[in-house]
Amino acid sequence: MVQPEQQRRAYLQAMGIDVWLPRDAEEPEVLPMASSAAALDWPELRECVASCTRCELSQSRTNTVFGVGDPHADWLIIGEAPGAEEDRRGEPFVGRAGQLLDQMLLAIGQSRDRVFIANILKCRPPNNRDPKTAEAAACREYLDRQIALIKPKIILAVGKIAAQNLLGSDDPVGRMRGRPHDLDGIPLVVTYHPAYLLRSPSQKAKSWSDLCLAARLAAEAAA
Repeated sequence: MVQPEQQRRAYLQAMGIDVWLPRDAEEPEVLPMASSAAALDWPELRECVASCTRCELSQSRTNTVFGVGDPHADWLIIGEAPGAEEDRRGEPFVGRAGQLLDQMLLAIGQSRDRVFIANILKCRPPNNRDPKTAEAAACREYLDRQIALIKPKIILAVGKIAAQNLLGSDDPVGRMRGRPHDLDGIPLVVTYHPAYLLRSPSQKAKSWSDLCLAARLAAEAAA
């Protein structure tokens, strides 16, 4: 796991802030940001993401994966990064994992068109490797702006990479799930990634418990 100081440097450089580093320090692999996304509306933000060159992933992607769903949704689902099919189609959570996510949402009375689904990264890492810290930092402003525009009642962090990045933690999913977290005043629940559940179906009962917790917190936030 990347140390806090390295993560701080990556975020500062991703925001275009010069950071002094010792001569022998390793530079984060991220380019300076162009303009801030903090004031963009949906069309401008989507266009900004589509033309993004903030990190090296822009050189290998087929499509950016902005996110799909209701821009005013109560539920925001956040995964880690696009895979090969997501990169090809420009949509998050497609394929078998996406089908299972859709079933999970239907089980709690939601659907893909009623929630908003996004990822920590907007571009696919080569060979589906884990996102680098600097790549997540370069994309974080886009995700933060999506959260600010949506104003969700609940955030569901799906999988280890999403949960660790959102919560600034290196705990495994098993330690983070089962209880509510807070992300800037928004309740957040951690659960297993559908791809993991396909490999480990015995964990589906725990994910169902997480979904029920998220539904209760969303209802309380809406009351």
